[in-house]
Parts: sequence; C-alpha cells; structure tokens
Amino acid sequence: MSKRIFVTGATGHIGTKLIEKLLARGFLVRGMGRRETLDYPPGNLVRPEQLWQHPNFEYHRGDILDKESVEQGVSGCDYVFHLAAYAKNWHRDRNMFDRFNVEGTRNVLEACEKHHVQRLVYTSTIVTLGTTKPGQIGDESMERPSEKTFTDYERTKLQAEREVLQWFQTRNLPVVIVNPTRVFGPGQLSESNSVIVLMDLYNRGRFPFLINFGKNLGNYVSTEDVAEGHILALERGRLGERYILGGDENITLRDIYNYVDEFRGKKGFKFPIWLLWPMIVAYTLKITATLTGIYPIITPGWVRLYSTDGAFSVEKAKRELGYAPMSMREAFKNAYDWMMEIQKQKETRS
Repeated sequence: MSKRIFVTGATGHIGTKLIEKLLARGFLVRGMGRRETLDYPPGNLVRPEQLWQHPNFEYHRGDILDKESVEQGVSGCDYVFHLAAYAKNWHRDRNMFDRFNVEGTRNVLEACEKHHVQRLVYTSTIVTLGTTKPGQIGDESMERPSEKTFTDYERTKLQAEREVLQWFQTRNLPVVIVNPTRVFGPGQLSESNSVIVLMDLYNRGRFPFLINFGKNLGNYVSTEDVAEGHILALERGRLGERYILGGDENITLRDIYNYVDEFRGKKGFKFPIWLLWPMIVAYTLKITATLTGIYPIITPGWVRLYSTDGAFSVEKAKRELGYAPMSMREAFKNAYDWMMEIQKQKETRS
C-alpha cells in the first residue's frame, strides 16, 4: 500500500516541484495551500491543472495558523513535509513573520505528535546557520557566529528551527531538518525565486549593479535539486540531523551575471558599487513602505544578504543522503532558458 504524505506550502515554489516528484514515485499526496490554484506563469514545465488532477493527489485548502485545518491535513498521513512559511523581505506588521514561521510551525509539530507521523521533514533555510568569514566554507556543524539577524524572516526561521530540534530532543518527535541555500529555477516568478528576478533585470540592462563590488560568495541551488533533496531526507536522513541542500560550488553575483553573458552570447555592462549606496536606497524604500504600504523592491536585509559571504558545503548531504546536485552551469542554463521562454510568451501576447 502506498504511503500518504502531507505537504504544507503545496502552492509554493519548492512545494509544487516536490509534489510533482512525490507523485512520480507513486506516493499518495495531500497538499495544503491557502489558494485553489497554482499561480504559474506561461512556460512552466508542468502545468498546474495536470498536477492538481493527478489521481494520487488531494488538495487540502487550509492555513498553518488554523490548528484544525492542520490536524485535518496531517490525519491519516504517514509522513509530513512542512514547507509553508512567510518568506518575504518585508511586512508592515512584523508579527506576520512570527505567526507564520513560529506559531504555524508549532501547529504542525503538535499535529504530527497527535497523529503519530512516522517522520517529519522540516524545511528551514541556510540563513539560520549565519554568515561565513572570507575563505571559510560552512557546514551543519558550525556554530552560528552571532545571534544578530538581518531580517524578520531569518529571526523567526532561526527560532522555529530551534523549536523543531527541541521537540526531537525532549519529545522524541521523528524530525529531519533540511536547510536549502539560495533557491532558483523554473517555477514561479516570485520573491522566493529572486535570483531569476535578478537575472532578468540584468539581462534587460535594468540592474547591472554589483553590490559590494560583487565579490561576496554565496551558495545557490536549483529547485529541482532541493525537491530531490527533500525526498532523500525523508528516505535516508538521520533523525534530529540537519542537511544543507545547496549547490556544489560557491559563486558570486558577478559569476551569475557572467553566466547570463555566456548564454546570450554578449557581455553586458556591470557597475560595481560600494555597499553604502544600495543601503541608502534600501532604507529609503523601507521608510516609504512603512509610511505608504508600498512594497519595497529591496530592503536593508536583502542588501546585506548579497554583501556578506555565505559559502557552504553539501558534503554531508552527499555522503549520507546520496544527494547529487547538478553543476552550477547546468542549473543556471536551465533557469536562463526558462526565463527566456517566459519572456517570449509575454511578447507574443502583447
């Protein structure tokens, strides 16, 4: 008999790709989201109606802030993937992050304990590990360098991850944690896919800026690899452990722009700038957002993310899970081709 899996964040960028892979493996999947349809742009590789109409898929409309709907979703399921989170850069009400990322996670933990799930895979984020020093490659064993956080998202995801570990240690809840790095790839053009947005802006000459001279290293990973890593964590992960799901290389923003240049066959102008200027713009936009409610394109926390090093190793996931991410060039080529397909369809419709 096939195992039944409950997935929160079913309409999200990673969630939809994960569900696609679970269904392909023969699992019965119940996906929870707050809306009825997937908001994919033209050019998506798997149409939402195909996913939603799969005979082994059940859509559960609910909210992780609603304990009853979470319990209904978890009931009768063998495994749970908790991906749902408030992953935006800003909200006028900072408590929104606490409610979704901390209180919502508690609701999932309580439901998993009540219904005796065999395993919970919790989707954290690489930012809970903090930043790395120049020349340092971080991993799951590193101590967070500081309790200071750049954003409310980072602050609340850190708190939630610690609570998840506490439930494992004190209540024996069968939990495995995954920490995706900077996720990008075909799927949704949303804030959670901000690398694609940057690539698109640079490709059209609208954001040629290299923040902090584009020298800071970061780890990037394709949506395809992250979804696969989630399933491997379910099947092979050790309980109570964290696994970084990232790319095999650590690269800079300049490297990303260079990939775009290579794929389109011409070099674009890149404008290196000191950190001071984007920070001034970001603080101005944040103040404007607070006064008017207009969502800021960039925030101080977003700027800091691209002006600090976040270089990490995926050796633990490779060794223990059999995780095998594609090369950075292949991942960015897939992303670029999808981005151009979307652009072509937009031009056809206009």
